[in-house]
Amino acid sequence: MRQAGGKWWQERAVYQIYPRSFQDSNGDGIGDIPGIISRLDDIEALGAGVIWLSPVYPSPDADNGYDIADYRDIDPRYGTLADMDRLIAEAGRRGIRIIMDLVINHTSDEHEWFRKSRDKDSPYRDYYIWRPPRGRGPRGSGRDRPNNWTGFFLENTWTFDEKSGEYYLHLFHKKQPDLNYRNPRVIEEVKGILRFWLDRGIAGFRCDVINVLYKSSLADGRQGPLPGMEFYVCQEGNHEILRELRRDVLDKYDCVTVGEAVMVDVERAKLLCDESRKELDMIFYFEHLQVDRLVERYIPKKFRPARLLDVLSKWQRGLEWNAVYLENHDQCRIVSHYGGGEGEYWEASAKLLAALELTLRGTPFIYQGQEIGMTNFDFRGFGEVNDVETLNWNRFLKRFHVPARLRWKWLKESSRDNARTPVQWSAGVNTGFSAGKPWLGINGNYTRINYESQRGDDNSVLGFYKKMIALRAGSDVLKYGEFRPLGAKGSVIAYQRVLGDKAWTVLLNFSPRAARPGPLLAGAAGGSVVASNTGRTAMAETLLPYEAVVLGG
Repeated sequence: MRQAGGKWWQERAVYQIYPRSFQDSNGDGIGDIPGIISRLDDIEALGAGVIWLSPVYPSPDADNGYDIADYRDIDPRYGTLADMDRLIAEAGRRGIRIIMDLVINHTSDEHEWFRKSRDKDSPYRDYYIWRPPRGRGPRGSGRDRPNNWTGFFLENTWTFDEKSGEYYLHLFHKKQPDLNYRNPRVIEEVKGILRFWLDRGIAGFRCDVINVLYKSSLADGRQGPLPGMEFYVCQEGNHEILRELRRDVLDKYDCVTVGEAVMVDVERAKLLCDESRKELDMIFYFEHLQVDRLVERYIPKKFRPARLLDVLSKWQRGLEWNAVYLENHDQCRIVSHYGGGEGEYWEASAKLLAALELTLRGTPFIYQGQEIGMTNFDFRGFGEVNDVETLNWNRFLKRFHVPARLRWKWLKESSRDNARTPVQWSAGVNTGFSAGKPWLGINGNYTRINYESQRGDDNSVLGFYKKMIALRAGSDVLKYGEFRPLGAKGSVIAYQRVLGDKAWTVLLNFSPRAARPGPLLAGAAGGSVVASNTGRTAMAETLLPYEAVVLGG
């Protein structure tokens, strides 16, 4: 177990910015880097010591910036390299470090490498995975694809290129061709990209879908939801790549890596981020946000707090260090998911979720708008949906004759667009995000839920986030203590953080009704109330609706 005196990224809270939805400075409806700079004082006041910046590289936006056309520049919509340098410098003056998104499983098909690779005689040909038609059906018809794989966006993974006369592989959108990591030149290119940004002052990377880089075979996959995954998820070649990047580049800088890892259990995750493995420092996993889901995050089932505690306990105790998060750009808003939504208990449940995240063991990642309790988007129909993944899932469910009303109910609650609506800064025009028309719709509750209405209010959701971030920063028990589950009773879960002879206890009621924790209180004996989302100063036998209580001292 890592104890006090750990690395800088264990001591700080991280604030994730999705740039196009954060703050627009020039009225074009898209957030930008100068807009981020204008809000650095607010991020500092929150208590965050790190900013994770989602992609700001040039991109044609087939997948909202995760299809990169140039890794060494800034998209003009977001600003310039000079703006990026200024952001790094201004954040540094406030004691805030910047980590960037690293998307290296694939590029955009508009990247120079891919454009050149379409020529069979180009030295860039083997930068990507090209294969001839398999000889079934008309050439390029789709029936002659090199294998039977299905991609993450529920699309075929092979697209035929007329110029080349061959298919190229893409696990995601067809405009996101996968790189070929059997080619050592590709790995050297990635090393150069890492050095380029680290030398500019970047403090690390969030690594997108980082456990699917290496394809050990291109054979037909077993039948299932994603045929072929057995040949690209967590292959040994992937581990070798990560160790090489760390050995040759990352270990020469004081930086951090956190990987998004798909389809991993605890044992696979440990292979990616145990310290002795020398691969990644942390990973993001998804299981704790799927305890009420039957299929990924799209088809729901009943939420059970006891199940949430079981999943949290497994990961908290299974990994040496956790990347702790409840929201990001790919997830719906947590207050609409595990909380009370916009109803009577919106504020209490938003604070309860803050208490949950900031008392778990690991580095907390707070997503823009989470700190003011932003809720899911109030969609009125598919015409307002921008997210390619949501639209593909709608087509997929339609093929299985899921009724339109049910498809809409499921998808509007789980769409990635829920987290991508502009940050609600004020009750003014376009919620203070932009002087122009925003690129994505604004939630109609912005007049009630916004940053300005909570600024300076210690009793607001924002005020509670600040309090909990400061509480964690000042407590070695919360930063480094062991996680010990006490159990669940009905809607209440309880756990402790223990360091030496000190123990802090957390009790959380995930219900709009009062609850009696009963025997859980026996495990919570001792300690005084150091934080409560209801203003409680002494422990009682009954927890109020969506009440969170932290006992310490």
